[in-house]
Amino acid sequence: MKIRHSTHAATLTAAVLMLGLGFMLAAQFKATTAVAAGEAAPGGQMVMVANPTVKRLVDWDEYSGRFAAVEDVEIRARVSGYLTEVGFTDGQIVEAGTVLFRIDPRPFAAELAAARATLAAADAAYRYASAEAQRGKQLVAQRALSSEEGERRLREMEQAEANRTAAKARVEQAELNLEFTEIRAPITGRVSDNFVSVGNLIVGGATGGTLLTTLVSQDPIYFEFTASEADYLKYRRLEQLGKRESGRDTHHPVRVKLMDEDTFGHNGYLSFVDNRLDHATGTMRGRATLANPNGIFAPGMFGRLQLLGSGEYDAVLIPDSAVQTDQAQKFVWVATAGDTAERRAVTLGPLVDGARIVREGLDRLDRVIVSGTQFVREGTPIVALPAEARDQLTLR
Repeated sequence: MKIRHSTHAATLTAAVLMLGLGFMLAAQFKATTAVAAGEAAPGGQMVMVANPTVKRLVDWDEYSGRFAAVEDVEIRARVSGYLTEVGFTDGQIVEAGTVLFRIDPRPFAAELAAARATLAAADAAYRYASAEAQRGKQLVAQRALSSEEGERRLREMEQAEANRTAAKARVEQAELNLEFTEIRAPITGRVSDNFVSVGNLIVGGATGGTLLTTLVSQDPIYFEFTASEADYLKYRRLEQLGKRESGRDTHHPVRVKLMDEDTFGHNGYLSFVDNRLDHATGTMRGRATLANPNGIFAPGMFGRLQLLGSGEYDAVLIPDSAVQTDQAQKFVWVATAGDTAERRAVTLGPLVDGARIVREGLDRLDRVIVSGTQFVREGTPIVALPAEARDQLTLR
């Protein structure tokens, strides 16, 4: 009998607790429904309020830009002749030193042979003139030859030496021209297609040579962008205050995303800031460097970049839905100590994980109206319900 009585009492107690919990949930549900429907309570309009969240953050400024190759080379011929061979497949990766094109080498081989023959003749003439000058020097010392004749032989030796030097230079030039008939890749990278077919006459030279193809490096790769004058001044002010080091002296981290990506998942660093603003656009040119081992980035590709824009600071965050707009001004509604609605102008920052940073206008103790703002005006009496109650009800 005692056991049955204890069981009955425990059951009765649990029923009472469940009934009390049901009344509490029903009251919260009624209050939340009233806010959503815009119903006014006896003490004023019901709204949901929440305190701003304070979080330690750094700012990331966002820019648009395009990728560019670190090395971009136009392949041109340095000598003229008929193209006899193309040594690559269009669009392939080539290593530095790979033969890309060959020009008919036979005319240049003939020029080299002629230059070497001229050098041999010049060597022989120099040896003869040198021997004559040496004998003339001895005869002049013995007074068996006039000094004028000795000087003439010396001048002939000097002339022969100059001719030999010129012949050597012509041989070196002919060797270079023969070498230039093989056009090699100066860097490792991806080659374009061949712009000229085999059999065409190629015009060479330091200027105006025939463009044969282009070659761009792949890894690493640049991301080029421009920042406004206002952003540049902001960075300079932060530098002067000691809150952010200069981008010219420090490789600030950057994050990049492509046009089909939702997150900034590619990391790199700021590698260059120009020395002046563009006169036409009033912008400063910057450049970041990223690794590209898989070749996913291609020169000319569009992307978005985030650049470290501040030092660490305590950021005030509120739900972005609480922000209202009146023409060009941004504002929020807050609950005053006297439970009335007050309009508060705010200066906003970027979104962080769905929450909006508030630069100016709020502090962590303000009660921001996050639901029911469409039913309030300046000075409207309100009944402030903490937003946590709505969240708890939703979780249940």
